[in-house]
Amino acid sequence: MQARMQNPAVVLSGAMQPIQEIFKAVHSGGASGEILELVHLRVSQINGCSACVDGGAKTARKAGVSDERLATVVAWREAPYFSDEERAALALAEAATRLADRPDAVSDEIWDTAATYFDEKQLAAIVLMIGVTNMFNRLNATTRQIAGAWG
Repeated sequence: MQARMQNPAVVLSGAMQPIQEIFKAVHSGGASGEILELVHLRVSQINGCSACVDGGAKTARKAGVSDERLATVVAWREAPYFSDEERAALALAEAATRLADRPDAVSDEIWDTAATYFDEKQLAAIVLMIGVTNMFNRLNATTRQIAGAWG
């Protein structure tokens, strides 16, 4: 396998720094690192981004996510390893990633459930993590970035 090109955020010299600043902001928003990494991993699974699934699993493990949770995040609804708070974040991640799947992409029910567990700053961090992950998934999948190639 070979990538079509380097990740566009690396090719354009001014792109990566602002993206990294968003990640810093996300991690200062008060949502736990484990939840942010679970969200990143689930979004990347949905989008089929092998580079982000690979990197996300490694980062999630470093953030404290257990092997059981890593192996079952794809089936989090049926797995017993996730808290109600994590389930709310994962439901929000799925809905915000699959915007075209239904007319009311992120329903009030999904949003309100998440809002019972997270304050506004934490929700902002989670929503930004979802958005940036979706962006990277699209960059990586389009250019066929190789899993494991990014350090």
